[in-house]
Amino acid sequence: MIKVESLEFKYEDGTIALKNINIDLDKGRVVGVIGANGSGKSTLFLNILAILKPSKGVIKYNGEPIKYDKKSLREYRKEVTMVFQDPDKQLFYSKVYDDMAFVLRNLHFSEEEIEKRIHVILEKVKATDLEQKPTHFLSYGQKKRISIGGALIMDSKVLLLDEPTSGLDPKMSKEVKHIIKELSYEKKLVVSSHDMDFIYECCDYIYVISNGRVLGEGKPEEVFLKANILKEAGLDKPWLVKIHENLKLPLYRNEEDLLKIRY
Repeated sequence: MIKVESLEFKYEDGTIALKNINIDLDKGRVVGVIGANGSGKSTLFLNILAILKPSKGVIKYNGEPIKYDKKSLREYRKEVTMVFQDPDKQLFYSKVYDDMAFVLRNLHFSEEEIEKRIHVILEKVKATDLEQKPTHFLSYGQKKRISIGGALIMDSKVLLLDEPTSGLDPKMSKEVKHIIKELSYEKKLVVSSHDMDFIYECCDYIYVISNGRVLGEGKPEEVFLKANILKEAGLDKPWLVKIHENLKLPLYRNEEDLLKIRY
């Protein structure tokens, strides 16, 4: 659906942020993009969303290069949306309902259709009780869920999630993980995160980025066994991989499988 081909991006001050990036997001239902701070993950996401335009290379959607005129971008961003790391960057109105209705009202949807969509989305993100709540009274975790809901309101086909569990407590991280799992059956998800346990469990294909270039790619159970790549990228191994290597247990993908009693 989305392919990044030979992409390079240079900032106005001459800083090269991305170098010869080649990524195929059709390689998994949930694709992870991992790397240390400053590796280029957020810049890559902003290029994919077409907020930034590559200095070289091309981003293709459904086999066609992205066009950067206003009409084309408007249509593209109905198909590809993003949840930013800081939820406050996506919440503009004083009440949850009005915030989620904003885009649809601008596109002249009927109030009946708007209400229907909002109810469906709030159920997906487990936030039906927040519909009439003022946004400034929301907890950080609640804001995360509402920002995911806001990105889903246009029923896009691709959702980019930048650090979706950042700043969340374990309970809320588990809830967001569950939401992502459910959404993966409906649309393509691309996830950036510093939480390697989260990436290992949720993603079925990952790209490792360091200093603006792709160091490696593959299935999580393959990539996280490549100590040299992780070391160069400044990343740690998931705890399940450490248990596999140090205790010689099978390589489980989640805690539930590890704790199952096998007869």
